[in-house]
Amino acid sequence: MTGSALIIGASGGIGAAICRHLDAAGWSVAGLSRSVDGFDYADPDAVDRLLSTLDGPFDLIFIATGALEIDGHGPEKALKQIDAAALEAQFRTNTIGPALVMRHAARLLPRDRRATVAALSARVGSIGDNRLGGWYGYRAAKAALNQIMHGAAIELARTHKQAVCVALHPGTVETDLTAVHGAGHDKVTPDQAAANLLGVLDGLTPEDTGLFFDWQGKRVVW
Repeated sequence: MTGSALIIGASGGIGAAICRHLDAAGWSVAGLSRSVDGFDYADPDAVDRLLSTLDGPFDLIFIATGALEIDGHGPEKALKQIDAAALEAQFRTNTIGPALVMRHAARLLPRDRRATVAALSARVGSIGDNRLGGWYGYRAAKAALNQIMHGAAIELARTHKQAVCVALHPGTVETDLTAVHGAGHDKVTPDQAAANLLGVLDGLTPEDTGLFFDWQGKRVVW
């Protein structure tokens, strides 16, 4: 399958790898990122302005943005470490930003054929899977993202009957941060993660819309 794709966060590790994989497979790929295009979730007007210049339709919209550590604030290990500014930054980056992108989804996705919109979430955003506690800001922001994607799937299904709208857990990807925070977890390269996620998306149908899947295609509980 080939088509037209829009990658948000195209200069990041996973985003750039997804661009490479799709380009090699013959897709037409458009990308937006903060470092190249000034696509900054801290500036909602700029996000809207850049997305409004796109016509589409895009057979795939992949939101590959997200952050664990922001402005030097790492994941909290205890309630007493919760910081208001750090919590706000987590929601701006991991929830509000993708939600701003989703405001444009209905206009940018085709209605006459299968289309997919996916956002990078994280298993730690699963409430049902949380057995360790901690990481309050990141967990809460990703859980909120999951709710955004689930609600968006319901709305899109009314007008885009063949659309698939999902949240994805990429596994533990090799980065400087996972070298610190990913102890004990098997890690994959960004290219491996991209290949895994694109493979999962290829296997989904409209019956899967609104759900949360890991890199193996297994459903993650909310």
